[in-house]
Amino acid sequence: MKRMSGYPEYMQESLRLVEKTRPERIGKTFPAMTAEEKERILRDWHPDYKEESKRPLRIGPCKGQVMPHEVADILEAHPAITPDEIDLTDIAYDLDVLVIGAGGAGLSAALLAHENGVERDRILMVQKLRLGDANSKMSQGGIQAADAPDDSPTLHYLDVIGGGHFANDPDLVEALVKEGPDVIKWHEELGVIYDKNPDGTMQLAPGGGTCRRRMHSCKDYTGLEITRVLVDEFLNREIPYVEFTCAVELLMDDKGQVAGSVLYDLDSDEYLIARAKSTVLATGGFGRLHIQGFETTNHYGATGDGIALAYHVGARLRDLDSTQFHPTGAAYPEQIVGQLCTEKLRGRGAQPVNKYGELFVYPLETRDVEASAIIRECYERENGVVTPTGMRGVWLDTPLIDIINGEGTIEREFAAMFRNFKKFDIDIREEPMLVFPTLHYQNGGVAINTRSETSIPGLYAAGEVAGGVHGKNRLMGNSQLDLYVFGRRAGRFAAERAKKISLGKLTLSHLDRYERWLAEAGIETDRRAPILLPEYRGKRTLEHQLKLL
Repeated sequence: MKRMSGYPEYMQESLRLVEKTRPERIGKTFPAMTAEEKERILRDWHPDYKEESKRPLRIGPCKGQVMPHEVADILEAHPAITPDEIDLTDIAYDLDVLVIGAGGAGLSAALLAHENGVERDRILMVQKLRLGDANSKMSQGGIQAADAPDDSPTLHYLDVIGGGHFANDPDLVEALVKEGPDVIKWHEELGVIYDKNPDGTMQLAPGGGTCRRRMHSCKDYTGLEITRVLVDEFLNREIPYVEFTCAVELLMDDKGQVAGSVLYDLDSDEYLIARAKSTVLATGGFGRLHIQGFETTNHYGATGDGIALAYHVGARLRDLDSTQFHPTGAAYPEQIVGQLCTEKLRGRGAQPVNKYGELFVYPLETRDVEASAIIRECYERENGVVTPTGMRGVWLDTPLIDIINGEGTIEREFAAMFRNFKKFDIDIREEPMLVFPTLHYQNGGVAINTRSETSIPGLYAAGEVAGGVHGKNRLMGNSQLDLYVFGRRAGRFAAERAKKISLGKLTLSHLDRYERWLAEAGIETDRRAPILLPEYRGKRTLEHQLKLL
């Protein structure tokens, strides 16, 4: 094995053991766990099962729901504004459809609102960073859709329900799997370039917890490729949008409808009123809350804004007790700790092995089980590799990919991963990655129906901010599909509603109600939400590892 300079000398002994055991591991696999074994390892080692990491919410219509302390903190916080500081008569934007968030769900909603008869100048997309800045763009491994001859939406449905521990909303899952093939067709018509076999058929990869190969991908830039195409389509249609502008509160009217949003312009430091007949929340998840101190794969703006905004107007929430920790986040080098190492690597043959080069878990267990097995290997069995900063991890034996699939596979199919590690003198064709679970996805969120409607009239939600599709655990590739199935539905039904309703007098009286809830619960705090951007000054890194010691 070629010696690289990227790993410290003391790690080389473990790397030699990985290389030594590699020939005997080729073509072999670790047996999948039984249902009882899975339940035991989740209970003992998955972060979600740590009772002390959560508490019941003390206010509002979902009082009593259990969720991480970090999430309860933003829901048990004062609203970011007060009614008396906002002039509701000074309307900057008068709209039919307001879309908050410019990732895959938001872009889809805006495009479908336009296709369903809303004039482009009656649509506005609001983005607190730049157009397209979202977790959608950062997705690597692929998007699921049951369009192969040996597959079906029924099989996809069973995989989703089982992977979600049977806590999913069955109607939402049915919509997800039935519309999967049409989403792929829509993408291709717009110009998305999916990986194909020489005969022109889709190149499909397996994912953890799936019974068929149904992962469509664009190398390991899948989210970036889809977002590129949707942004291009959005710009070509000249739909209005504003960047570096945050939604700090939803507006209501005197008829009990959501009627737009109070916006905050980060450049001019001023509030703006956007009145809208339909409002779509596409704000993404809460990864930058760093649940339990974990590093995260999430983009900078993922601070849980949408659930706070929705709860202020009384929308119902669900499944926020469930957080996904991706099994394979980078554990070394320090500069990229927590960044995603796509599940597609394991789908193409990379194996998770301990410091002795031993395969200790079936590589394609569901993400929660796989993550639990890695944490156990590092902290109960003490078979992890310790980095110079004291973090622990296991090897993801990526050289197997080229050995199994042919030389050049890594460079061809994992260009992002190859380049990311090569910057630090680690060649993943010849040496493995060091990985450890990283905070990845908000499984729950704002409750929606199959029309992407929330429990409050005029408010729609799609993508990671919405709950119910994935239950208590999401399978690889279903987040990308979720974005486009329910983003498109949100745009379509928001457009339909905008044609039929009229708005009453604008109000922020729901903020007074929220303050009463806080007072009645005896909550005294100086926290305000949404927090908009994360605060890192004074934060300790690798906090989750310290708690495990």
